Amino acid sequence: MTSRVSGAPRAEDRHRVGGRRARTWGLAGCGALLAGSAGLLVARLAGLDAGTVLAVPMVLLPYTVLLGVLLLGLQLAVPVLRSRPLVLVTAALTLAQALVLAPRFLPHQRQVPAGAVELRVATLNGDAGGADARAVVDLVRSERIDVLAVEQIPAGGLAALDRAGLGTLLPYHELHPEDDSSIYSRTELTHGGALPIGTAWPQTTAEITSGGRTVRLVAVHTYYPLGDAGRWTRDMAALTSEARRSGPDTVFLGDFNASLDHAPMRELLAAGLTDTHAELGRGWARTWPVGKPLLPPLVQLDHVLHGPGLAGVSVGERTVPGTDHRAVVAVLALMPQTGGASGRSG
Repeated sequence: MTSRVSGAPRAEDRHRVGGRRARTWGLAGCGALLAGSAGLLVARLAGLDAGTVLAVPMVLLPYTVLLGVLLLGLQLAVPVLRSRPLVLVTAALTLAQALVLAPRFLPHQRQVPAGAVELRVATLNGDAGGADARAVVDLVRSERIDVLAVEQIPAGGLAALDRAGLGTLLPYHELHPEDDSSIYSRTELTHGGALPIGTAWPQTTAEITSGGRTVRLVAVHTYYPLGDAGRWTRDMAALTSEARRSGPDTVFLGDFNASLDHAPMRELLAAGLTDTHAELGRGWARTWPVGKPLLPPLVQLDHVLHGPGLAGVSVGERTVPGTDHRAVVAVLALMPQTGGASGRSG
């Protein structure tokens, strides 16, 4: 006769229990990730990020599509994660997220007439003056920039730019280091000053004449959501009001501390502005952070927005040593006026 010790589980029983435990934890992990991803999508669709802590994770929305594809692949490839309902939920959620993001990857620029006057603009957050002055000048020279907006460059940093020769290339300027933004131009600037619109820092503005038209420029630097989401939202609302008062020949460029998924940014665009990256089908450009060990740029905070009197021709990002933001360089074309529209800012 043989006997078996009572209570000693067989190897196959242990394996079965371990498999059930792995499946439970695996499915729970997938469910938690999907719940967070779905919550972010709901917040995006409902505009719940305005003035709330949701403004911070909202910049990660494009990554939820990648997460969904990864989870879907794992669910199909790993036996313990296979669950028909979970696969269907993952696929549906990923498709919904992709549909929300799709328009920014589909170019919708207008046909630019041959011979249209072009304006080459750039914006750079100088990271409290850390940006390499010679590299900035080299960028202006190589890209043949007509207008440069700089943010977070104090008086000492502006002096360094002057010593590096920026004044030779862009001799006209509207400098407001105490207000955190300044404008340089190849041609004369008029109607310059700091906009007292209630933002954390006054936004610097000026006008140039190009192709017989007056183009209004606004160098933007808003507060940041991580510091105070309410303050940032109020800054964006003030910019939206200013955009509604501006004419069709308007360019807002700078560090908005906002992505295309933020509700306040979408409201700003609805006020009559176009994001050049999205217009040209490059709606997931990443400009921040730069220069971090093992960390590539993750989100786009820096933008060139323009009114209906202009159209995007090209846009790109450039790395400048010494700052944690990439520069954005855009070529804008002045479109033919219709219906007697005036290029003068209102």
